[in-house]
Amino acid sequence: MTDRDTASELSGLGLLTWVYPPGLVDRVVAACGRTERRKRLLPARLVVYFVLGMALFSPAPYLEVMRHLVEGLRGAGLLGDWRVPAKSSLFRARDRLGAEPLRVLFATTAKPMATEATPGAFWRGLRLLAVDGTCWDVADSEANEAVFGRPGNGRGTHRSAYPQVRMAAVVEVGTHAVLDAELAGCRTGEVTLAGRLPRSCGPGQLVLADRESLGAPL
Repeated sequence: MTDRDTASELSGLGLLTWVYPPGLVDRVVAACGRTERRKRLLPARLVVYFVLGMALFSPAPYLEVMRHLVEGLRGAGLLGDWRVPAKSSLFRARDRLGAEPLRVLFATTAKPMATEATPGAFWRGLRLLAVDGTCWDVADSEANEAVFGRPGNGRGTHRSAYPQVRMAAVVEVGTHAVLDAELAGCRTGEVTLAGRLPRSCGPGQLVLADRESLGAPL
């Protein structure tokens, strides 16, 4: 196999099925009660990969993400008469799937990946983890504003242009693999979210955090 063949195989759906095998995705979908009862153009397994693909190919629009995902299948002649559905169908499919299968899939697969040979992953025999937070904009909708809120600003409206999500995560330093995360609206403090993350820490680890996290309880 050439490098070009490998790149093609690991692009789009090939990469996602390598990281998240179809059997695992099917088990998660079934455990969450999202298995479809009739044959659909967008089965739940494909919708899971589509949602993951939106991160992989961000900020491409919906239809472009789906085209990226199935490009390798089309080139191999495996799509048959299947066609990329309308954007409205993708909206409805995401709504049917919901968030729970993605949460369960993350919890099932998020784990340390570094070995002792991974540069920067260990210090004196302790696996290095780091806790930090970030915020990002979400779509400007009434629903998002109600759930996540908007940060203030110094301009005339005293409100930012977009609602924001805040996330705190614990990450393996050597690989940048995210091991656990907590998300909330922008008005929830980073330290509050970080306080829920020790559930994923254990013996043999050294957890690093910035000065904002200083405090005996945490």
